[in-house]
Amino acid sequence: MIDTFLVAAKTVAHEKGDGPAVALAGAASRVFLLTLEITSIVEQESLDVSIFGSGDGTSWEPKPLATFPQKFYRGQHPLLLDLTSQAEMRFLRAHWDVARWGRGSETPMFEFEVSIKEIPPDILKEATVEAQALL
Repeated sequence: MIDTFLVAAKTVAHEKGDGPAVALAGAASRVFLLTLEITSIVEQESLDVSIFGSGDGTSWEPKPLATFPQKFYRGQHPLLLDLTSQAEMRFLRAHWDVARWGRGSETPMFEFEVSIKEIPPDILKEATVEAQALL
């Protein structure tokens, strides 16, 4: 069961960067809940976070598997990532870009984290059965 961070808790970013590679080897299902939590910001700035996949943990796909909508404020932002059809993806990593505009310092500052939590297969099965019952 995977329950860890793609970007460590309370990471402070002033420029673009990448989180560490996280192995998916222990995953019983290939569906994950990603949560971007922004805990501190300054005004007039934006944060873009994307999730990239890799088969070997060193060469990364050119296009992201998932992208959070651009963020400007504090808060928690969930995103579902379904990799059931992409068995070749054995590693994930987060990439972020920051921008700042307006008056004052031109250096952006975000304190944030990105967590990843595997959704257990039994919950997925329950949700599928309930969805089919509604049809």
